[in-house]
Amino acid sequence: MQQSHGLGYAEYSRKLSKRLKVEEERENDYEKSQKIVNEVNRIVHR
Repeated sequence: MQQSHGLGYAEYSRKLSKRLKVEEERENDYEKSQKIVNEVNRIVHR
């Protein structure tokens, strides 16, 4: 948590605004990774 988002779990647990920011970043990262996976699959399975 500290390396990925720059805050510890205790702070993540205490502050809703920080938790929402972290979860938004996680969602964005997941969507980006899914786009990459879909693109690779499209290329591989032509």
